[in-house]
Amino acid sequence: MQVSIACTDHNLKGRNGDHGKSNATSPNVVNAARAKFRTVAIIARSFGSFTPRHHISLKESTGKLTGMKYRNLGKSGLRVSCLGLGTWVTFGGQISDEVAEQLMTIAYESGVNLFDTAEVYAAGKAEVILGNIIRKKGWRRSSLVITTKLYWGGKAETERGLSRKHIIEEIVRAMTYVINQGMSMYWGTSRWTAMEIMEAYSVARQFNLIPPVCEQAEYHLFQREKVEVQLPELYHKIGVGAMTWSPLACGIISGKYENGIPESSRAAMKPYQWLKDKIVSEDGRKQQAKLKELGHIAEKLGCTLPQLAVAWCLRNEGVSSVLLGTSNAEQLTENLGAIQVLPKMTSHIVSDIDHILGNRPYSKKDYRS
Repeated sequence: MQVSIACTDHNLKGRNGDHGKSNATSPNVVNAARAKFRTVAIIARSFGSFTPRHHISLKESTGKLTGMKYRNLGKSGLRVSCLGLGTWVTFGGQISDEVAEQLMTIAYESGVNLFDTAEVYAAGKAEVILGNIIRKKGWRRSSLVITTKLYWGGKAETERGLSRKHIIEEIVRAMTYVINQGMSMYWGTSRWTAMEIMEAYSVARQFNLIPPVCEQAEYHLFQREKVEVQLPELYHKIGVGAMTWSPLACGIISGKYENGIPESSRAAMKPYQWLKDKIVSEDGRKQQAKLKELGHIAEKLGCTLPQLAVAWCLRNEGVSSVLLGTSNAEQLTENLGAIQVLPKMTSHIVSDIDHILGNRPYSKKDYRS
């Protein structure tokens, strides 16, 4: 830990002694004080890892008032809440602006500082709603981490993709430009392969550009290979962390499709035919059977199945944050309760879950082969 202390002449000025001739501090006093501050800084550095008496590890800390846990985004210095709020489908779509404000308020007051959106969500309306709520609530922008995504933009060929026309320059160079211009602080990838991420990192290092710090990836009880096999290798090699989405597998794990597909659900909508096909497929029926068994574990732990599923994602130390997608306050409050379930996710419980799912825990040799 590096400790730096700034000392200025203004800060060192004080009252003169009993003589009262001048309120200016003598050069000798100033130099002595500066030497003292420099010594403190040098000593702190010499310890290597200076640890305060009540030190909280930067790997994961807990908010005193909310109980929310915070982790570094990859190996960057950015601290994000382990649970974030996503806006896909909901903001500007399934829910009203009033409900969106209610959800953001619940999340913010629960310690969530990460809010995720994208230019394509509701054709840009989700970003507008998000910004309007922040302005209305008067929340300090410095207290929030807003993530957005580029690729699908307008309908024209020049309004989508990662070209110079769409986002100024080509990918890595464009992201470096965006950060250098102060429009963003970090950049990451979403649904990229490990090879593509490594290529972006190599380009950044070769041309002295800024590399990505995270990858957004799907991660839940039925989708785990990328986050547990590929991304750990990237984290250890180049510091790229995981920001995961769909912890409830687009609602499958929440149990909403246990007795069929409700007409008002997402899976009943035409754009989500893929989700309907997934639910009624043979694999989907098998997953429903496994979920009933997992329900017994949740009951044993005194939590709901969605809370168990979210806590299962959080138990992975390589996951910086899990993005929640909710359409009502009750669902969001329930999912945020996964924080209390996390300490109960012992190795024995995780082993029982793997047994029900028919999975074996991934080891280091899996992603080294």
